Amino acid sequence: MAAADSIWLRPERASRGPAPGYDRDALAAAGVALADAQGLAAVTMRAVADALGAGPASLYRYIATREELVELMVDRAHAEIRYPELTGAWLDDLLALARESRRITLAHTWLLDATATRTPLGPSTVAFLEHALGAVAGLDVPTRDKLEAVAVLSAVVSALTRTEVAQARGGRTIPEWQRAQAAYLTHVAAEGRHPHLAAAFADQGQDSESVDRLFARIVTGVLRGLLRPDGTGDPGDGANA
Repeated sequence: MAAADSIWLRPERASRGPAPGYDRDALAAAGVALADAQGLAAVTMRAVADALGAGPASLYRYIATREELVELMVDRAHAEIRYPELTGAWLDDLLALARESRRITLAHTWLLDATATRTPLGPSTVAFLEHALGAVAGLDVPTRDKLEAVAVLSAVVSALTRTEVAQARGGRTIPEWQRAQAAYLTHVAAEGRHPHLAAAFADQGQDSESVDRLFARIVTGVLRGLLRPDGTGDPGDGANA
């Protein structure tokens, strides 16, 4: 879709014609409710129209395609992200933002499918980007690195949350899944054909790690690696993950 055709660049209603009975937010709310209850595949133009008590053709007065409907839904869900006041500790602030993103994704798991190939750039996504860039505004790193770090942050949160959701649907927690994986790999390493794997597991502790702690450790590790000045120095984050 060309930039000029973006739903966010078009007025919500035409300047002429009868007043609409609904608005984009009503369509998005109906779509979100359907997706929360039945998954993203359940969201069709007909299903949303039925939820609103309207005919499917009437939805085209507000949106051109189902893709635009999903875009509105993603933006509505992301509007639930809470933005605490920035503290000046950039890593703490980005970790708090990542936790909010995880919270919203766990509340609306269909977001994982809706944003699997792209993240629509609606007003709520812009607000997320603005807050993230505000958190790293004082860092002495190129703007390109900051933008890339925010993109990678979103990808990491999605990947970790996808695993969390998938394991929950299978009836087990992330620590339970990790222990099952570790048991198999330990067995393989004991065969003696994978010395590096054996050495890695010999260094591993036996303590189980909570999902929250795992999430914080991975997110902070990724961000520290991406946002070091000149790629080498200490970013001076002062974070307490």
